[in-house]
Amino acid sequence: MKLLTHNMLTSKCLKNVVSGYPLQISINSPEDVKVQEVDFNPEFIARIIPKVDWDVLCKTAEEVGHKGDLPATLDQDYETNEEFLKMAHHVLLEVEVMSGELVCPETGRRFPVTDGIPNMLLNEDEV
Repeated sequence: MKLLTHNMLTSKCLKNVVSGYPLQISINSPEDVKVQEVDFNPEFIARIIPKVDWDVLCKTAEEVGHKGDLPATLDQDYETNEEFLKMAHHVLLEVEVMSGELVCPETGRRFPVTDGIPNMLLNEDEV
């Protein structure tokens, strides 16, 4: 699961959950996270950044050990700063959680991540 995907997931469909965001990532070891190179597309990154919760992305990247030099706040000129766009590209699209769990911050409900795919299916009594 790419960190871009994680940034957009929520568990608010669970019964009695108001926000369900952000889901916490629980991994057992650094080997549960891998980096796969993806072609850099600066236009895509510049367009997707306004849709990303930047604070959550930075916190998550730090938790999985891949924050690097990513700044804690967005610069005004991020759209034209290629160095920044490359750092954002790396964290958003190249860092992948391969196994672990996503944890609802309100209920503690755990959703498994296997082979990079989060299983967010719910039981009938949870809806």
